[in-house]
Amino acid sequence: MKRFEDKVVLITGGASGLGYASALQVAKEGAKLSLVDLNGEALEKAKNDILAEVPDAEILTITADVADEEAVKNYVKETVSAYKKIDSFFNNAGIEGKQNETENYGSDEFEKVVAINLNGVFYGMKHVLKVMKEQEHGSVVNTASVGGIRGVGNQSGYSASKHGVVGLTRNSGVEYGQYGVSIKAIAPGAIMTPMVEGSLKQMGGDDWEAAGEEFVKANPMKRFGKPEEIGYLVAFLLSDQAGFINAAVIPIDGGQSYKY
Repeated sequence: MKRFEDKVVLITGGASGLGYASALQVAKEGAKLSLVDLNGEALEKAKNDILAEVPDAEILTITADVADEEAVKNYVKETVSAYKKIDSFFNNAGIEGKQNETENYGSDEFEKVVAINLNGVFYGMKHVLKVMKEQEHGSVVNTASVGGIRGVGNQSGYSASKHGVVGLTRNSGVEYGQYGVSIKAIAPGAIMTPMVEGSLKQMGGDDWEAAGEEFVKANPMKRFGKPEEIGYLVAFLLSDQAGFINAAVIPIDGGQSYKY
């Protein structure tokens, strides 16, 4: 089933992790892709890897810093220039930042994490929603986190930014539903991506794999999620099949956010 035949899908953070897994899934279903990432070299590798599996895929790559509003305006402009529309937007780029208790959490680090995770999501929504409102259709999926719906220790910047993403999602969903645009967020738990691996290395150093085994004990399913499991959900939420899901936040965490 090609749910994205003749559809244009814009994805930030598309070079790795959740962004790449989602890009691959929608490409398999016929999407024309616009992939955005700060790492241009990784972006070209992602493009080539997708083409190896989906040789007829149309893929535009744009190197951009999502914390820079002018760069965000540009990636939207380039996408529309190439494809004339944006049907779906996976607003995904983000970082975790350094870990520390709030009293010792660096102010510069806090501002950096918020600039990428929250401001970047806001800028993306601000400029993509203008396009979708004019089209009178569209679907946006923002990447929040379990850390956006509950507290997580030693991650003040990350948790604050992801709570902000949840608020933006709900607010904008209420505003833009009347224009045929649905806006939702996913709240992933521990998914084995380069970002989560980096987090585990902060926690456990050279013994980070053991730290990971300890970490997943908080999950009722006792395992990490796989990026492709996020990709399947994102593809559904970006598709027309999920058009009536709006202003919602969907956990995909093996039950972690509901465990006391």
